[in-house]
Amino acid sequence: MERIRRDYETIVSRLRHLDVECCYLGSLGHETSDANSFAAWGADYLKYDNCYAVSPTDFVNFNPPIEIKPHFVTMRDALLATNRPIVFSICEWGVQDPARWPGSAVGNSWRISNDIGPPASWDNLFRIINQVVPITQFAGPGAWNDLDMLEVGNSGLTVAEQQTHFAFWAAAKSPLIISTDLTNPSTNTLNILKNPRIIALNANSLGKSISFKRRYTNDHDVWAGPLADGSTVAVIINWQNSARSLTFHLADVGFGSANAVDLITGASLGKLTTTYTSTVAAHGSVVLKLSGATSVSAPAFTFYDAAASTNTLAGGASTRVVNSSVTVVGFVGNGGTLTINGVDGGASGGTKTLSLDYINGDFTFTNTACSNCRNAFISVNGGNAVQVQLPISAQSWDILLSGYLVSLPGFKAGKTNTIKISNPNAFTPDFYRVGVSV
Repeated sequence: MERIRRDYETIVSRLRHLDVECCYLGSLGHETSDANSFAAWGADYLKYDNCYAVSPTDFVNFNPPIEIKPHFVTMRDALLATNRPIVFSICEWGVQDPARWPGSAVGNSWRISNDIGPPASWDNLFRIINQVVPITQFAGPGAWNDLDMLEVGNSGLTVAEQQTHFAFWAAAKSPLIISTDLTNPSTNTLNILKNPRIIALNANSLGKSISFKRRYTNDHDVWAGPLADGSTVAVIINWQNSARSLTFHLADVGFGSANAVDLITGASLGKLTTTYTSTVAAHGSVVLKLSGATSVSAPAFTFYDAAASTNTLAGGASTRVVNSSVTVVGFVGNGGTLTINGVDGGASGGTKTLSLDYINGDFTFTNTACSNCRNAFISVNGGNAVQVQLPISAQSWDILLSGYLVSLPGFKAGKTNTIKISNPNAFTPDFYRVGVSV
């Protein structure tokens, strides 16, 4: 403690010798002078980190008593007035849903979530990936969802997890900011960070983020997005805790066949038809560039409104009017159940694909049993319930996420089928409607 005291006194003495005073709240109230200083110094990039304190004794938190957007707008305007092009990075932990301000009107990037670390963890990645699900459409040239700094080379993640982390961040067009010590990097660290094919995803001139396509709960995710040359990048994440054989269905990204290149290894895989199977490490990923693709038709659905009078709401489940055109069923779970009656199983029944439209505003800044998601258990005709993990739809309870797909067996021919949604231990999202493939 004595050494810390002496070091602190030395720092204070040196700062006073330089006429530097303490106790200013960062740039708050000094935006113009600070912006002019940054421009005069030749700055190219400003990370404006949690600059929305409201008093000298206040520290920013996840639930500020003010609207924080104006603080960032003030600095944006001050930077623009300098006439120097400075990349403006908004850092607010995702507080007050900056993607929907929209962030693109305020800065060049905006943090979407709480920190990834330190230490980094797979749970942190899961939380952040779920949080970006409903906002990928807001990313574009000059404006990016910021998923936080890279943890490649740091503790907390396996090599496979670091590879998944780097590839997903790159394909989502998040800024790639290295945070590890580069004076003595490992070979694995350099191999990941210097992969030219993954870096090219991030720098692709089209600037479109990958978007969420399908989740096979506790198994794997499928994400995909367009590239400038007309090809598509697909990122498949292995959620399982062990290495295994993983099969990617091209139909999950709308294709029947495509020529493929493995962007992690650089290997040409030739023409893929219908599926591609690969050995993947625990929490590893497959990253494919798909070109020359043939399309498949998306399934058609018959939709059933959750709030229809023909359905059965039990155990506390109830309807909620969201707006003039949307009514949802909430309080499903913890004893509440929603049963959709009179579902058409077609001429032969069997396995059907369901398309779920729901609202889930249960976002979190910390890790939980289902971080930025909720679980539902869905059964057909009283059969075994299937767990379905549903990411947030927004940070509020008035924005729908549409088209979450899950395949369920057990349908009978005809129009007497039932679909029951429940969760014995927690609440599910609020459901608007359920589509059943025809």
